[in-house]
Amino acid sequence: MIIVMGATGATGGALVRSLADSAVPCRALSREPQRLRARLGAAAGPLVEVHAADAADPVSLRAAFSGGRQLFLTMENGPRQIEFELRAIEAALDSGIEHIVKISSPASEPDSPVAIARGHHTVETRLRTAGITATVLRPYAFMQNLLLLGPSVAHGGLMVGAMGQAPCNYVDCRDIGEVAAAVLTRPELAGDTYSLTGAETCSFGRLAELLSRLRGRPVRYLDLPPEQFRAQLKAERGLPGWLANHVVEIQQLAVTRPEAPTDTVARLLGRAPRGLETFLTEHIDVFR
Repeated sequence: MIIVMGATGATGGALVRSLADSAVPCRALSREPQRLRARLGAAAGPLVEVHAADAADPVSLRAAFSGGRQLFLTMENGPRQIEFELRAIEAALDSGIEHIVKISSPASEPDSPVAIARGHHTVETRLRTAGITATVLRPYAFMQNLLLLGPSVAHGGLMVGAMGQAPCNYVDCRDIGEVAAAVLTRPELAGDTYSLTGAETCSFGRLAELLSRLRGRPVRYLDLPPEQFRAQLKAERGLPGWLANHVVEIQQLAVTRPEAPTDTVARLLGRAPRGLETFLTEHIDVFR
């Protein structure tokens, strides 16, 4: 049995749908199982068990992991994310899980300039000493997160950031889910670390040009100094401090470490990754 944590998220949900499409049974976990069933819709068929579990409750985790052989581990970014992921690993080991697939960060290093990435490094280090098979997926920026720009683009034709004209890797969460399904169902792929991107990089300036053409109205990119952008995220968008810091840190990472696409998705899936323009076209109403 494959256990899927984070099944309510874009990546976990994509994995569940990919497994269901391939007739592979799985158990999808959520603190709110009814909400998860509604979110999965038709994908929550007979091969998908929806089970209640709370990462803050080790007893519920062990119950949810019972009978499982593989675990997909991803959690929403947050101040307790690393604590919860480490707790999930210990519960998985207690429950006899033999293979964990973890969503990590491309900057997963002990001295990473991104605080959350330093936490991912801590979790990866624990996985390497766990005595089981561990596969690490390191996706770059999620295309789905671009939808958060929708309101400011739709109402003011404006994108704000602190990335200059640095190239940024974007990857569709559906591709991440399909890669996760591949490493969970093809043993020869397990136990490695994979960096996941789309087929091309795109700066915020180029993104503004794409959105301008696709929606038929101009979009302008306003580049701010990092501290000013951080203050705006907190004051105008109401982001908590840790999240505002994270957004600025990952944008500045693209500036200090120019990004280039990998061919990993194409190698593992046998097809090109979904393109950014295709994704924006699918969701253009969000930006109108």
